[in-house]
Amino acid sequence: MANIKSAQKRVKVTRKKTEQNKAQKSALNTAIKKYKAAPSAEGLADVTSLIDKASQDNIIHHNKANRMKARLSKLVAA
Repeated sequence: MANIKSAQKRVKVTRKKTEQNKAQKSALNTAIKKYKAAPSAEGLADVTSLIDKASQDNIIHHNKANRMKARLSKLVAA
């Protein structure tokens, strides 16, 4: 454990943010799995919104977000 007060705070804040990021990423992956099971235009809009939010919050890289959206939109077209 860190000795300096500011370092202790950073540990605490980092731990909290890591848990929040994990939860958001898990929710995103769950939504993608549900969408892949039953692709639809409405589902695509919901999943795209979640992907964009995750990308904006730096949960996933923006290139990965674009790649995911492209692959998921192919499912609706097929």
